[in-house]
Amino acid sequence: MNENGLLTVEVALADSPYPVWIGDGLLARGGEKIRSVFSGSKVAVVSDANVAPLYAETVLASLRAAGMEPTLIVVAAGETAKRLEVVGEVCDAMIRAGLDRSSLLVALGGGVVGDLAGFVAAIYYRGIPFVQIPTTVVAQVDSSVGGKTGVNAPGGKNLLGAFHHPVAVLADPVTLRTLPAREFNEGVAEIIKHAAIRDPDMLDGLDPAARTGLAPLIARNVAIKARIVAADEREITGERALLNFGHTVGHGVEQAAGYGELLHGEAVSIGLHAALRLSVSRAGLPPVEAERVLAALAAFRLPIHLPAGLSTDAIMAALERDKKFHAGRVRFVLLEGLGRATLSSAVTLKDIRETVEALKMPDAP
Repeated sequence: MNENGLLTVEVALADSPYPVWIGDGLLARGGEKIRSVFSGSKVAVVSDANVAPLYAETVLASLRAAGMEPTLIVVAAGETAKRLEVVGEVCDAMIRAGLDRSSLLVALGGGVVGDLAGFVAAIYYRGIPFVQIPTTVVAQVDSSVGGKTGVNAPGGKNLLGAFHHPVAVLADPVTLRTLPAREFNEGVAEIIKHAAIRDPDMLDGLDPAARTGLAPLIARNVAIKARIVAADEREITGERALLNFGHTVGHGVEQAAGYGELLHGEAVSIGLHAALRLSVSRAGLPPVEAERVLAALAAFRLPIHLPAGLSTDAIMAALERDKKFHAGRVRFVLLEGLGRATLSSAVTLKDIRETVEALKMPDAP
């Protein structure tokens, strides 16, 4: 739906629906949009050292223009910020700034900032409202929607967290133009995932050179995730687990490589290759359809093989600590066909180990 030049997708939760607004130049209108969902005054804006110099002042000015009193809190950039120690530091800064249960938190940044700030919002004064302003592809099309917040533990990714939905999401595609090519491309892994599980026609319209006119593509992806989240908000029926396609092995690869060595979307891309291979062997996915997805990953220069030196044992050890294991068994997302994802408990650890082995870099000719 169009509203003053914006695309709007509603996340239709039964108890707390919220809008996702998407449009070029939205950052400068942020205060106006946030005022429509928040009547208080004190606001904490959490950002990171990469994003804050680019966009924080625009957001702060728009909040002030809407009658709010913002405080900027900047954390280090990168996955290492998703730690309980940083959660404590952000909370301490909010306490010093006088924020209380009537205040609002704004997450300005990529997926790491969204996860971290969302978790802070979930626990600060036992929960305060927050708004997501995602500035990366992966955050705009995926992680800013759905209410999953959290930080990493030494034993695994996102093991400490809470469900805490934002009251609104503001996605300004203009912020994607400043992303380095590698960071832009890693976010496309989540778009390709959405295409594989729900909307294969989307694969045909992906253009590695496109940096403008992205609002409709972002809205298309948000709508996919919003429908799945609304149908299974807390992963009870299994529907929401379909969003984990490629993530079971992907998270294992990401942790085994060491956080920061591979970007999240790069690890997911390798995980998508694993899931496609298993889908062909275990769910009857036609190989030509698997190749279609792999071709899309290749077009964005995303890796599909394991980096040299990454051991299968390390990946399996990380994978077995993943929260997608249920009663000691992995719930693995497979494709019966493009657009037809299913949740299976038939994939064994032996199957996964053999697939991981097959993902090792082919010998040079």
